[in-house]
Amino acid sequence: MSDLREIRLEKAKALKGLGQEPYAVRYAITHHAASLKADHKDLPNGQERLVNVSVAGRVMSRRVMGKLAFFNLADETGTLQLYLEKATIDGKSESSTSFSQLIDLVDTGDWIGVSGILRRTDRGELSVKVFAWQMLSKSLQSLPDKWHGLTDIETRYRQRYLDLIVSPQSRETFKRRALMVSAIRRWLDQRGFLEIETPVLQSEAGGAEARPFITHHNTLDLPLYLRIATELHLKRLVVGGFERVYELGRIFRNEGISTRHNPEFTSVEVYQAFADYLDMMNLTEELISSVCAQLLGSTKISYQAMEIDLTPPWRRATMHDLVKEATGIDFTTFNDRDDAAAAMVEFGLEVPVKADSVGRLLNEAFEQSVESNLHQPTFVMDYPIEISPLARPHRSQKGLVERFELFIAGRETANAFSELIDPIDQRKRLESQQARRQAGDLEAHGVDEDFLNALEVGMPPTGGLGIGIDRLVMLLTDSASIREVIAFPLLRPESK
Repeated sequence: MSDLREIRLEKAKALKGLGQEPYAVRYAITHHAASLKADHKDLPNGQERLVNVSVAGRVMSRRVMGKLAFFNLADETGTLQLYLEKATIDGKSESSTSFSQLIDLVDTGDWIGVSGILRRTDRGELSVKVFAWQMLSKSLQSLPDKWHGLTDIETRYRQRYLDLIVSPQSRETFKRRALMVSAIRRWLDQRGFLEIETPVLQSEAGGAEARPFITHHNTLDLPLYLRIATELHLKRLVVGGFERVYELGRIFRNEGISTRHNPEFTSVEVYQAFADYLDMMNLTEELISSVCAQLLGSTKISYQAMEIDLTPPWRRATMHDLVKEATGIDFTTFNDRDDAAAAMVEFGLEVPVKADSVGRLLNEAFEQSVESNLHQPTFVMDYPIEISPLARPHRSQKGLVERFELFIAGRETANAFSELIDPIDQRKRLESQQARRQAGDLEAHGVDEDFLNALEVGMPPTGGLGIGIDRLVMLLTDSASIREVIAFPLLRPESK
């Protein structure tokens, strides 16, 4: 590799000697590959069309056959063949460099600009018959093998730029992600929701059970946290009078890394005054199915060899009913934690020590026996109050809250509440969470006094929703790992 780099550096020097800068300032293009192919698909084989074009891109491959050469040029929209003929290039007075210099000094990986006319080869390939060329950026390293791409997964993630160069599928994934984010924002904006930005640096991290990243503000000599959710500040906006608000942005949680977790991820949180969790179910169904249809042309998709139907309405079932269906254990019959634990052990489920109540054991039973089997979109409703400190108590079921999580392909994709707006109840719950944190639970909430003060000012009945953008992108791009849909995922340092 070092020898190859030295050779290419010498070629860059040779270009300068010919009066051509190997790293250009700009280049005026007239067309892209995709538009040329679409607009001139009627050009017959073996014919030329006197249309002046200027295109630019990266050289992906070269074939040189004496006085004729064919380069494959890639731009953002696709690839286009360059038809390079010695007599044509050397015979054009505007050409600053010759055919032989082009062949000698241009390598795969280089960015070049060319001008010429269109030609359809005898084999039917639309090409630019090149009159003149210009080096735009000399590549000093070779590209991965064009046929096999990057087979090493770690390299694909660490050097995403190489992955994007050789993998059209990766480029399509990130293009679809961008279009999906735009579609979500557009859908919400059209329904009267306002996107308002909230702080990333917070004096008290809240809104989720998660361990935060800690930093320090030097001027104020103040410890701060990167936000683990946007929830508590968006609710403050509802208190202030905004009836429909949302934020789509980055969240930071100091947790493990897996195929479905990255410490830095993206979510959208939505809050609607005078609504409840049933309204949020309808909104979630409509939003996701609409975005899916817009991006893919259908609400029926294939994910990891599973056929998934996102056509509303989606299944709705309580956590109690789903656990009973999977295990035969009816947690509504237990008043004592040890009795519930004994039933779980008898069925073969694990009983974590930290699960210190019937409600927490119910959630453990759900995660172990139900969650991974929820392939079709399913709203899991009515969670235990112990694991939902920001959700409203259920209007008819004691010990539960009005909360749902959406599961698709065995993964949690969305989470929503009828929001808790009673400041007295909320204080008790946060103080209970703080006690758990003081006892060693680093994912438990603290007490955010300013948030409690906002609730005491008065918050209207509200429904809230959070959707994991990365996991939704995984679903709509048939990606097995969250690292496939985050352009630059966090990775362990390379061993030396």
